[in-house]
Amino acid sequence: MYFQISNILSHQQIAAVQHKLSHADWVHGRETAGHLSVRVKENSQLPENHPLAAELGALILDQLETNSQFMSAALPLRIVPPLFNRYRPGDEYGRHIDGAVRSVAGAATRIRTDLSATLFLSDPATYEGGELVIEESSGAHVQFKLPAGDLLLYAGSTVHRVTPVRVGVRLASFFWIQSMIRENPRREMLYSLDSAIRRLTADHPEHPAIVDLTAHYHNLVREWADL
Repeated sequence: MYFQISNILSHQQIAAVQHKLSHADWVHGRETAGHLSVRVKENSQLPENHPLAAELGALILDQLETNSQFMSAALPLRIVPPLFNRYRPGDEYGRHIDGAVRSVAGAATRIRTDLSATLFLSDPATYEGGELVIEESSGAHVQFKLPAGDLLLYAGSTVHRVTPVRVGVRLASFFWIQSMIRENPRREMLYSLDSAIRRLTADHPEHPAIVDLTAHYHNLVREWADL
C-alpha cells in the first residue's frame, strides 16, 4: 500500500528549494549506494553531510510534523534526515530494494526502514521519464510522477526503480521512516480507522460513537506500538 500526500511544500518553498539545488555541489549517487544497488544507480546526490542538505532537510521535517495525513499514515518514531538527488538525461535507478537499516551520517543512530518516502521537487511537465515504479506483491507495476511538493509514502520492503530521464531534470528528496507500528497491515488498518474517525467527526461531530472508535484506535496503538 502507498500513500500520496499532497502539498508537503508550498509553491514558494518549492521555488526556493529548486533555486538552491540548482547551485548545489552534487556528487555521483553511487557514493551512498549499497553493494548491490551501486550497479544500477546512475544519478547525482547532494552529500549527506552538506550544509544545504541539512537546511532543506530541516524544512521538510518541519512541514511533515504539521501534516496530519503523513503522521496518520506513517506513525513515525524516527526519520532519517532527508537526502536529495538529481536525474539528468540518461540517468536512472534500476530495480532495487532499500536497505533494511540505515545509519545517520555523523551519529551512532540506526533506523529500521519500515517506510520509504520520495518527495517530488520538479514540475512533471519539465522533464520526461523519471517515473518511480513500484512492484506490488501481485506482480503489477505501478508508476508515479507526482506534482512538485507531493510526497509518495510506500513500504520499505518493496522493490522499485526510477525510469531513465529523457529530457529535463528530475529533482527529489528521499528518506526513510521507522514507524511506531512495525507491521504494514496493522499500520494500514490504523490509518483506515483514523480516516474513518476523522470523516465521522467532520460529518457528525456529536456522534457518540466517535469516543468509542477513538478509544479502540488508541488501544490498538498502545497494544502494537514498538518504541
